[in-house]
Amino acid sequence: MARRRKTVARHARLGAPSIVRQLFTLVAVAVAVVLVAGAGTVAYSTYDLASTFTEDAVVTDQQVPVPPDIGEIEGGVNLLVTGIDQCEEKYRDLFGARCNGPDAETQLNDVNMLLHISDNPRRVTVVSFPRDLIFTAPGCTRTNGTEWAGGSIQINETFELGGLNCVIDSIEGLSGVDVQFAATVTFGGVIEITDAIGGVEICLDKGMRDSNTGIDWPAGNRTIQGIDALQFLRTRYGVGGSDLARISNQQQYMSRLARKLVSEEVLTNPATLYRLASSTLRSVTPTDTLTNPLTLVQIALAVRDVPFEDIVFVQYPSVQAASDANRVQPNYTAAEQLWTALDENKPLELTGAVGANGGVVEVTPEETAAPEAPEATPDPTATTPTDAATLPPSITGSTAAQETCSSGNLSR
Repeated sequence: MARRRKTVARHARLGAPSIVRQLFTLVAVAVAVVLVAGAGTVAYSTYDLASTFTEDAVVTDQQVPVPPDIGEIEGGVNLLVTGIDQCEEKYRDLFGARCNGPDAETQLNDVNMLLHISDNPRRVTVVSFPRDLIFTAPGCTRTNGTEWAGGSIQINETFELGGLNCVIDSIEGLSGVDVQFAATVTFGGVIEITDAIGGVEICLDKGMRDSNTGIDWPAGNRTIQGIDALQFLRTRYGVGGSDLARISNQQQYMSRLARKLVSEEVLTNPATLYRLASSTLRSVTPTDTLTNPLTLVQIALAVRDVPFEDIVFVQYPSVQAASDANRVQPNYTAAEQLWTALDENKPLELTGAVGANGGVVEVTPEETAAPEAPEATPDPTATTPTDAATLPPSITGSTAAQETCSSGNLSR
């Protein structure tokens, strides 16, 4: 594809020192390091934690960036975050048959999110790929060292087949973009990262019950952490049984986590900042291109001023699979419009309803009187709304500025 190109990481001058104003949750690794830097302890933190973060790094054939400096990374960035259902010994007993039955040793990549940070002007787009997506994958090297020629496969089986490199190859094949950085996070990682910041407040429009995850919660707001946070992200029957609805539910969590990370509750608490850094770096396995802590800082600096309106979560478009009514397959026509918009760095206009898949409902937050702002000086380089790329209704999602609540599956 024409857009497919290797991106050389370049580096800008460092601006005036400041606490990172807005950070994006999916760059959790970078967030942790930058926040600690803002607390004045980055030197100790990176030295103490970097060895754990790098020792299990996944070797890739991606272009290795030039040595990083302490400035914002330049150019576009593509970072793949893959959640695997690894049964870690510490948490094995929490998951019953999944971690003590015949499938206990398998590791599926049930969450696959491509984080795209555009070049100037900076925008952030997160594309979530359904775990039940059946597609024609390119070949890759299996975990046993033999070669797989490629073929039809469900996307969440690619990690078990060939590890993180196979997942990267699959996402590159579906998107046509180069994935420079990638990392995996486990069940336990989600638990520990959420615990480090004291939990995340989520919203249920209706009650939620799911015997598979042990959830039985009434409607309303609640702060979740630990195993509750993980089960909330895993539930599909709590939002009607659809994997697409589950993705919408996960996006609500990510938006609210982003808000928590930039709150005074986190930013002004050095102990919380260090716990976040420690938990994140010890819970994530990166590719070899992501092992230098300064690279993580550079990525975070690149998104520090992106407004929530320009942080967009979308679902990779799909249709019912021809081979299995319970699975989906790519909607390549709609997907091409998304990749073209990202390649041209246009703001995204979503026409697909936020709650199209039944996972969430949009709510209107209570309005509060805002102080009158001084008249702004027009920016001649600012992008106007007429430049926006209007995506088809088959691409659903929301921005971090929108308020959503889980739809739940119980009556009011």
